[in-house]
Amino acid sequence: MIVVPDDFPSVFAGSAAHERAQALDEVRVYSERGADEEAELIRRIGKARIAVNIRAHARFTEGVFTACPALKLVSVWGTGTDNVDLNAAGMRGVTVCNTPGVNAFAVAEHALTLMLAVARKITLLDREMHAGKWPREMLTQCLGKTLGVFGMGTIGRRMAALGRGIGMNVLGWSAMGDEGRIRAAGAKPCGKEEILRQADVVSLHVRLSTETRGFIGKKELALMKPTAILVNTGRGALVERDALLAALRERRIMGAGLDVFHQEPLPANDPVLALPGVVCSPHNAGQTPEVVRDGLLRAVENVERFLAGKPTDVVVAPVR
Repeated sequence: MIVVPDDFPSVFAGSAAHERAQALDEVRVYSERGADEEAELIRRIGKARIAVNIRAHARFTEGVFTACPALKLVSVWGTGTDNVDLNAAGMRGVTVCNTPGVNAFAVAEHALTLMLAVARKITLLDREMHAGKWPREMLTQCLGKTLGVFGMGTIGRRMAALGRGIGMNVLGWSAMGDEGRIRAAGAKPCGKEEILRQADVVSLHVRLSTETRGFIGKKELALMKPTAILVNTGRGALVERDALLAALRERRIMGAGLDVFHQEPLPANDPVLALPGVVCSPHNAGQTPEVVRDGLLRAVENVERFLAGKPTDVVVAPVR
């Protein structure tokens, strides 16, 4: 059996990927809220051999793998796998696959949009215009400014290209220290602190891990220019929440464009929503019809290849 335990909000049910999966085995899709509770996620998976993971709020913990011994594959729709205990998966004989790169161009485009929205104060101007005002705000021009890109995967490289396309100088940092990869993206390789000091815009595209949790904290924010903009379309936990709130509240950086948060959905009373210079979107940078279609099909293709004994896009394989 193939189970989709977390199709909420629903994108899988009734899709071309759903139809394709039904040709492989019985498919059970849960499009109701609840997969964020471990006991309910365990109940939904049951004796299924394969789970297609749609939402990051469904956490595949060691407890889930222990309670679902029949589970042999978790096929993740998307790149991030921080909601999966990869060590526990491998030890329990579970293969984990993802769909890297499918949403790359859409996410980079969204990161650029957030950058421009903050720099040009679009949300503020729009709000004041709708209130009958005629604001004369001073805006930030990005031509000739410096963009610092952390992470040189497909999204980061695309963001570098978009930055160059509007006339920005691009600095790049790779977790692997791959300077050739950075240069191939048209960026200048730099150290972390050097980028933070020089960049007018800092855009985060690193994968969340133990090493990158809190990648930007009080120390890093203190290095940034008071006119700098922080853009995060990666994961909320890449940035220390309290440090960011303080930096924004005290105007130690100009603003932030955020698509990801420590708690999702973001509570209506979260203090970040009341801060000036912040533009938010609800973790939907890759939410385009093209990305949804292609990503879901890719997730099912990974199921097909697993069943054929030739798994692809493998993040972790069973420990033998």
